[in-house]
Amino acid sequence: MIASDLRSGVERLGDMIAEAKTIVPFTGAGISTECGIPDFRSPGGLWTRNRPIPFDEFVASKAARDESWRRRFAMEDTFAAAKPGRGHRALASLHRAGKVPAVITQNIDNLHQASGFAPDRVIELHGNTTYARCIGCRQAYQLDWVKRRFDQNDGAAPNCTACDEPVKTATISFGQAMPEDEMQRATELSQACDLFIAIGSSLVVWPAAGFPMMAKNAGARLVIINREPTEQDTVADLVIRHDIGETLGPFVGN
Repeated sequence: MIASDLRSGVERLGDMIAEAKTIVPFTGAGISTECGIPDFRSPGGLWTRNRPIPFDEFVASKAARDESWRRRFAMEDTFAAAKPGRGHRALASLHRAGKVPAVITQNIDNLHQASGFAPDRVIELHGNTTYARCIGCRQAYQLDWVKRRFDQNDGAAPNCTACDEPVKTATISFGQAMPEDEMQRATELSQACDLFIAIGSSLVVWPAAGFPMMAKNAGARLVIINREPTEQDTVADLVIRHDIGETLGPFVGN
């Protein structure tokens, strides 16, 4: 059912939240746009300005690695200034109330953790851009270490001090294997909830986009909150095509 207006959609969503015992939110880039972080596919989005660098290209090409880090540092002020929005805070409120055991996210911005979720309660399917890892031995690095090396070497991407393999943001790029533990936890959460809320995701990036249908097939109600239509709207119990902050703002607790 597509909500005819914002008010009726929020009221119906409130009823579904009240009736649910276990809610699993699934968030995409749309929940963070009010925080100043651009999404990927919309006009003006990141992928309209820069072609994504796939993982195999990052591994094979020094120029691609240099460009990848140049882009990341160009976005540093944006990520550093971002604070959790109304959507993040609403989900954190439901988490504190015991309704939401964890959040599944496609986002890499760390805003769910900043809103009050413990790191182990944020299932990051696509990783996290606020730190880096060696793609070989998996050693973690802080971004300020990478930035110092990058600047000292005239914009050259650094290698790991332990194994000399490339260092990359701790994100999942196109062509890179999905994190097995996170995928397993997301599967278990999706199959165990009675209300699954997909928020700000176009639901076109697989395998992550499979979790709403997984929950629905396991008997959960499915809500989709997204400004644009998705391919899964027809099977959802409720579709709200309005601003995410306005939709979830009423659920922000104290």
